[in-house]
Amino acid sequence: MITKPKNILQFTIRILGIALIFFQIACKSTQPTPSTPSIPQEPVEVVEEEVNEDSIRLTQNKEYALNSYRAAAPRIMDLVHMDLAVGFDFDEQVVIGDAILTLTPYARPQTTMTLDAQDFEWGKVNLVESDEETSLGYRYDDRELLVYFPDTVAVGDTVQLRLAYQAFPERNAREGSAAITDTKGLYFIDPLDTIDSKPTMIWTQGETSHNSKWFPTIDEPNERFTHQIKVSVPDTMVSVSNGKLINQEKADNGLRVDTWLMDLPHAPYLVALAIGDFEKVSDSYEEIPLGYYVERGYGAGAKKVFQHTPEMIEYFEDLLGVEYPWQKYDQIVVRDFVSGAMENTTASIFMEELRLDEREAIDSEWDYIIAHELFHQWFGDYVTTESWSNLTLNEAFANYSEFLWHEYKYGEDEAKLKLMTELENYLLESDSKQVDLIRFQYASAEDMFDSHSYSKGGWVLHQLRKYLGDRLFFEGLKHYLNENALNSVEVHDLRLAFEEVSGEDLNWFFNQWFLDKGHPQLAFEVDYSVPENLLITVRQKQNLENTPLYRIPFKVSWYAEGKRQEKTFILERAFQQFALENKQVVDQVYIDEQKDLLAVRQQELSPEFMVRQFKESEFGVARYEALDSLSAWEAEDQLKELIAQALEDEFWAVRESALRVVQNYTEWLGMDPELEEQVYLLAEEDSRNSVRAGAIDVLSAFDADKYYQAFRRFANDSSYLIVSSALMAINQTETTSIDVEFIEGFAQSSNYRVAVPLAEYYLTKELKGKGNWFRQKTEELSGEGLYYFLGYFSEYFVRNPEEGKNEAVEYLFSELENSGQVYVRLGAFQGLLGFADEAGVAERLRKAVAGESNQEIKNYMEYFLQALSDEN
Repeated sequence: MITKPKNILQFTIRILGIALIFFQIACKSTQPTPSTPSIPQEPVEVVEEEVNEDSIRLTQNKEYALNSYRAAAPRIMDLVHMDLAVGFDFDEQVVIGDAILTLTPYARPQTTMTLDAQDFEWGKVNLVESDEETSLGYRYDDRELLVYFPDTVAVGDTVQLRLAYQAFPERNAREGSAAITDTKGLYFIDPLDTIDSKPTMIWTQGETSHNSKWFPTIDEPNERFTHQIKVSVPDTMVSVSNGKLINQEKADNGLRVDTWLMDLPHAPYLVALAIGDFEKVSDSYEEIPLGYYVERGYGAGAKKVFQHTPEMIEYFEDLLGVEYPWQKYDQIVVRDFVSGAMENTTASIFMEELRLDEREAIDSEWDYIIAHELFHQWFGDYVTTESWSNLTLNEAFANYSEFLWHEYKYGEDEAKLKLMTELENYLLESDSKQVDLIRFQYASAEDMFDSHSYSKGGWVLHQLRKYLGDRLFFEGLKHYLNENALNSVEVHDLRLAFEEVSGEDLNWFFNQWFLDKGHPQLAFEVDYSVPENLLITVRQKQNLENTPLYRIPFKVSWYAEGKRQEKTFILERAFQQFALENKQVVDQVYIDEQKDLLAVRQQELSPEFMVRQFKESEFGVARYEALDSLSAWEAEDQLKELIAQALEDEFWAVRESALRVVQNYTEWLGMDPELEEQVYLLAEEDSRNSVRAGAIDVLSAFDADKYYQAFRRFANDSSYLIVSSALMAINQTETTSIDVEFIEGFAQSSNYRVAVPLAEYYLTKELKGKGNWFRQKTEELSGEGLYYFLGYFSEYFVRNPEEGKNEAVEYLFSELENSGQVYVRLGAFQGLLGFADEAGVAERLRKAVAGESNQEIKNYMEYFLQALSDEN
């Protein structure tokens, strides 16, 4: 699973983390006392013990830890195989199913069993023996089905249940998490055709325990079974599921039955189904068939978006030494997905932002999410966490795969930049939440999907890789996968795999990073008074009452006579000093130059230090850090000294950062024609479109009229990134020679990067009669593009109410109340604030916000509603 891109909204969920040791102590206290011979005892006076508040609080905490411990689900009955036939009532949004489950007792004979089945109505609950069926007694509470066997089922015996049912995914839908925003399990997308531009689809999302909303199962991650699914679909539609499509046959009433066989066992939450009017792009890696499924008309874009999939599989196979373990791999793009993507076995489902046409795909940067879900096919699907407490064993690896792929494909600097973004995500969350990576107390399994499990988890793996070295790290992963293939794991399985390969006790590493909370806060000082033997002082400043004292390897590097040198030290005290013993005279050293430390660092560094770091470091990420620091410090003189060199840096992120600096100091261009020409050349010919777009933004801020003709040329570029910047730049021009017909030539584009500057143009020039255009764009845009557009949409009708204000308000309320995408609801709310003075709008807003399911968004909305009330 991967969350939505974080540039729209940052979610944080606060839960209580209690140490595992509480549970272990409590368990030990239940051991029976050994019997002893009877020995006469003197009477003992009972002294009443004084109880204080601290003692009560300690007892309550320990009781909470014991009673709230989230153990892996007990294995009572083992689900071996499922034969499932499903059809759908689109109008009523009902699943019509018939399931035959083959089960066997796991460890003890059983007279009953419990299945997860949420919001079902039962037609049959039968025992199948040979060709005969017997009705069974059962109890059902709308969430679990308790079945009574007529006889005890012995260990080693199998039993078959036939369950005919109707499932109602829309009933009792609950708020999900930051990663998974809804819990319906199966989704009917616009089944009644209420939105003309939205196609009819069905898709599923089973993580964590939501697949039991559409088929009965044992909905736990430590269960594994094979299955065959026969799905009835309209014969104009395509179905995609796990495993192989082994049969298709026509049925009555314009239907077709597709049979999908998954003959390797996997966890229930990884079962998937997608139905729609999909176009399939076929590809392959060696003998593995690959399919990219998108709405019709987007096939050429999908071919480009997913073009690296075969290469990714080959790279991950080589890296891990373990072949891709499944029969095929499909990637399906759907509408209104409740997450970023989901790693269903052999059939990953993605959000609609990956639905791009061929031109939009030119600037596609979705490799990270594609790598993430693909890596899950090994880490999460092939080897699966035994409980959600161990979720990071799935998500940390998928998160780190993004780094691994970028490192291989685009270079270490780009990979490190992504890793630094992940560190920022984690540190932002850590301000209000610090919990163990492996944690056994949480309010809901959905709470585990946070920046700890993802971002920090990926960083922890990076720390382990740097400590062990590449050879042992990847050998350890190979051993882990092979030893636990098609099985479920906990964190100790990972530790034992690395210990077996490395021959080293790694408890210290796993204890401080996986089984404890927080992160190091390190203060560094460098004493340069003896230049032939520098002294480095390090203090660990984190709160040791609730955070470990860390053992941390770190590197110190320096440049002498044009060569880079480095030494590795191991910090393992709260206060520690290290002699560099450099022998050569050194007057500037870099601690963690390559940015490999998961830590908050403190070190007094001057602008002059950063200038030198920029000039001599071999690593783009260090040069990026230097430029970024100087910009944050507003060190204008030093920035001006470096800017020409930065604009020519080989690392595109440094060039982009340099352009952002120039945009803050556009007067430099007027004083330095060579610098102006340098920026112009970047706009014309840089190899990266985002850099070209950034250069256009600078020229626009400097003198939009001077470069008007260049902007017109750029507006016809194949890249929408460049087109968008060019059109925004044209909006900044004051020349009377703007060709309105030229601008209107872009009005039919349905790409949000074009629609947004067009909307800006219409508002800036105060053009009338564009109400129909704004309404049309809301039908054409979706996802994040719609979010960005809604502010312009609202402002236009606030300014021009005669063109359909009431209709605009109703549209925004419809999105606020009904959109399945949280950021679209947010955009609609922001747009409606512009109409808050209209009669009834503010009160209706309050009612709509009261029904908002996402608490973080609800808090945001209520804050602005309160401010609105205060103003009135």
